[in-house]
Amino acid sequence: MPKAKGKSRRHKYSYNLNRKRLYRSARRRAAPRIACSHIRHAWDPHKSVAQNLAEMGLAEDPNKAIPIPKKLLGMEVESDTQQPGKKLVRKPYVVNEMELEASLPEKKSNTLSRDLIDYVRYMIQNHGENYKEMARDEKNYYQDTPKQIKRKINVYKNFYPEEYKNFIASLKPEKMEVQ
Repeated sequence: MPKAKGKSRRHKYSYNLNRKRLYRSARRRAAPRIACSHIRHAWDPHKSVAQNLAEMGLAEDPNKAIPIPKKLLGMEVESDTQQPGKKLVRKPYVVNEMELEASLPEKKSNTLSRDLIDYVRYMIQNHGENYKEMARDEKNYYQDTPKQIKRKINVYKNFYPEEYKNFIASLKPEKMEVQ
């Protein structure tokens, strides 16, 4: 079956096409991506970014919100001491919710995989503190060196100190029975 007539021809680059204008207009139409959920819920898509932020009591430009005083020859020149038009904050709950969220203590997100925890516990249970013997163990699938195994055990100790202490305490009675 023959090819379509225009397919075999080489496509030429059009130098006269203004691609910046096309990209800019497509970007302007897209809605802004808002990360904070409090701002997202209070956002009005029919208003500009500056109007939305002003209603929430947030600054669009931090340089204009808190101006830096200019110094001339060691003397301060006071500019904009009185604010000409203080904007009305219609949605103060947004800032209050953000401050409340920021004041909460941060959760520790340090976790280890279940496989790594099982691996470390198996090595400690069978070999104690002998890292060279751990490196020769058949369960050492990744062929970790003694130093790598020691590092993994130390990470486990730092992430779960209480669990590690309880685990070591449970091992001591077993070793006394074996002897």
